[in-house]
Amino acid sequence: NYKPAVMAALSPADRKALVSQCPAKDAELKATGQLRLSASLDGPAFRLQPRGGKTTVADGPFAEAKELVGGFFIIEADSRDEAIRIASLHPAATLGEDVGWNIDIHPIGFFEQYAGKA
Repeated sequence: NYKPAVMAALSPADRKALVSQCPAKDAELKATGQLRLSASLDGPAFRLQPRGGKTTVADGPFAEAKELVGGFFIIEADSRDEAIRIASLHPAATLGEDVGWNIDIHPIGFFEQYAGKA
């Protein structure tokens, strides 16, 4: 979650300096084999919903404007404590307080990775 208005208020150099610290930490986590997937989100969200026996497309879901999900990681951890330890290594957990960066941890009950387009 981050505060887009605050992040946008940063100078381009400050934003670049803050974000530039993430790839090195991502690479470290990837090297351990514990980082399973990472992605950033782009553009507005939309929702597919059944209506009258047909699927409709609607705007949303809507998050409170001061908090948005900027991206996500799937990591592999053997326990809650290990997940916290791994996540706490990422710059989003230690930097960016002024822009509202934080990490939310959601346990996943099922995960299967599929091959992309050939």
